[in-house]
Amino acid sequence: MRNPDIIFGPVITEKSINGNQEGVYTFKVDKRATKTQIKSEIERQFGVKVVKVNTLNTKAKDRRVGRYTGKTKTYKKAIVTLAQGSSIEM
Repeated sequence: MRNPDIIFGPVITEKSINGNQEGVYTFKVDKRATKTQIKSEIERQFGVKVVKVNTLNTKAKDRRVGRYTGKTKTYKKAIVTLAQGSSIEM
């Protein structure tokens, strides 16, 4: 897996935006990516120092459209903590 293919984009929710003020950012990443790969790619793309990376795999949720039911897609989420004083412009 090539490194530019690891990060798909930021997760924009109310909870993730509130974490940005403390230097905590949330990204949607490739399911096969490891924490060290995510850390090196964030540091390379944004030029910041990463202190900690937490990952979690989301579960599919049931969704309905009329009488038809389906499921949302699953993805891996990375919660990245930056060094004191570092920030990323979103």
